[in-house]
Amino acid sequence: MTKIVFIGAGSVVFTQGLLADLFSLDLGPVHIALHDIDPERLETAAAAAAYIATERGVTPRITSHLDRRAALDSADFVINMVQVGMGEATRLDFEIPARYGIRQTIGDTLGVGGVFRALRTFPVLRGLAEDIAAVCPDAWLLNYTNPMVMNVWYLATLGLRKVVGLCHSIYWTMNGLAELVGVPYDDITYLAAGVNHQAWVLRFERGPENLYDRLDAVIDRDAELLRRVRVDMYRRLGFYPTETSEHSSEYVPWYLSHASEVERLRLPVGEYLRIVEENVASYELTRKALKAGEPLPVEGTMEYAPQVIHSIVTGTPRTIYGNVPNTGLITNLQAGAVVEVPCLVDGSGVQPTVVGALPTQCAALNRSYLNVAELVVKAAVDEDPLAIRQAVMVDPATAAALPVERIWDLCDELVIAHGNYLAPALRSSS
Repeated sequence: MTKIVFIGAGSVVFTQGLLADLFSLDLGPVHIALHDIDPERLETAAAAAAYIATERGVTPRITSHLDRRAALDSADFVINMVQVGMGEATRLDFEIPARYGIRQTIGDTLGVGGVFRALRTFPVLRGLAEDIAAVCPDAWLLNYTNPMVMNVWYLATLGLRKVVGLCHSIYWTMNGLAELVGVPYDDITYLAAGVNHQAWVLRFERGPENLYDRLDAVIDRDAELLRRVRVDMYRRLGFYPTETSEHSSEYVPWYLSHASEVERLRLPVGEYLRIVEENVASYELTRKALKAGEPLPVEGTMEYAPQVIHSIVTGTPRTIYGNVPNTGLITNLQAGAVVEVPCLVDGSGVQPTVVGALPTQCAALNRSYLNVAELVVKAAVDEDPLAIRQAVMVDPATAAALPVERIWDLCDELVIAHGNYLAPALRSSS
């Protein structure tokens, strides 16, 4: 029986989508173990899992666990999607920097929001890694929790061998581009690589046709497309970025610190706070529907985790995009950093593809991003509070908005605000 553990299963809507996909695949006997620290959310997740199984016509074993190690015992796969601090911590990540004049849209990958989200998550990841080593050392850890690069990089420093970060951004970017140029997605071929939320479409083709030519023609015909950050970056860099404009704007110094650019590119400052509210509302609707015996939507997500599990269990080969340590995969990015590349998945596991060198201008931006991530990981590994401030100091968007002394003040305030979520050695001012 294949055992699949959901860590942070109380993210009920996301759990539902993954289960809908898993239960549509032929995996043989399956044990779904759900873990969360919130009893009510865990109960809701278990009820949703049972409902989806019935709707899909399958009979998995489903168990619920407040104790993480009990959930992990003898696991084959561990899906991590924890959000430490939930909405309250996210609001602090936005509201405190906003008082300093920092604009953020999503705040979960880079920038001051991404840095402190990572620092809150690392202690949980350390405990998770220790539990996996103790009770399921051969399990694959499939990470969805952001900031992806920092989290997977930190997990790698803890010695986990079977860990891959999964994100749908490249898949959905290519779906959107195919639609934009009027070519069915199944007819296109492509190659992307870089870092999570800032990878680059290196090839975009249909047979011998370079679909970048079609994209250029579409952009020339539609002036509104010029009001998207990712289109603006594509025109200046020559390669299309694989994440939304909201995300992409946060990783560079050119947009959010300028009010004129926020207006020109229609950037939704504070967008993630609205998403948090929507997620809470969706959870409440799901909880109430289950209690009332009302039907739930059972919709697939096209997320990678179910596909990875199916390929490893059955030997069915697939290519997905994964976030893995850079062991010569991208030759002009830092060794050991976490990069996003195509990966073959089959009965042997997840096998990353060597991409080689990125275009120089794309690698330059990725290195700026990775510099921040490296310092955040260093702060945790070396228990060095100064490295937190240095990480935010070299962050491109933050450096464009604040003088260095204010960056120090901002970090001090956020360290105090997030209190006990941080590792004890990182709770002091530098």
